[in-house]
Amino acid sequence: MPITRRSLLLGLSAALAGCSTQYSEQAANYGPRPDETHPLPGMPLDKIKPELRRATVDYPSSEKPGTVIVDTPARRLYYILGDNKAIRYAVSVGREGLQLRGNAYVGRKAEWPSWTPTSNMIKRDPGKYAKLAGGMEGGTNNPLGARALYLYRGGNDLHFRIHGTNQPESIGYAMSSGCIRMLNYDVIDLYQRVPTGTKVIVIQEGQPVG
Repeated sequence: MPITRRSLLLGLSAALAGCSTQYSEQAANYGPRPDETHPLPGMPLDKIKPELRRATVDYPSSEKPGTVIVDTPARRLYYILGDNKAIRYAVSVGREGLQLRGNAYVGRKAEWPSWTPTSNMIKRDPGKYAKLAGGMEGGTNNPLGARALYLYRGGNDLHFRIHGTNQPESIGYAMSSGCIRMLNYDVIDLYQRVPTGTKVIVIQEGQPVG
């Protein structure tokens, strides 16, 4: 069938409408959260690179829906939906030598959690962390951000977290102290999807993905 000017214009119009809808959905994903304990003002999309925005993507996997997969080399976290689909989130991961590997599960969850540096963190950098040994209350200045998912294995707290951040510029990089950081807006979304007991798989360099 020959391509007519009308069909070309209709196709272009449909494509533009699809892009507009996607942009509107993404803008809503990062809009204001006035009902939070510590309200969030919203994050303009031009502050988030397109490849770092939350999106539903094709993701072949044999894991059950609801599983969380952290692809450390790619700096991405996937929430498995089933039918080879997943929600993709951009994350920041631990620096070399500070990264978790293997399977874990969500042992507990917290909204606007308090934070205490681990003894290892205090030993590595006492000038930065010793003053916080007594803990820090939850809030927008807290490094755990809006939500935290605490990772366990065999009933033991691994001291690794999937959490929000007060450093959104770190997303997409390997620069955390070992935990998995997400934008506050994304960790709020993941938190409401993930119950305690959820399986978490952390993939490192050289491991198969999916």
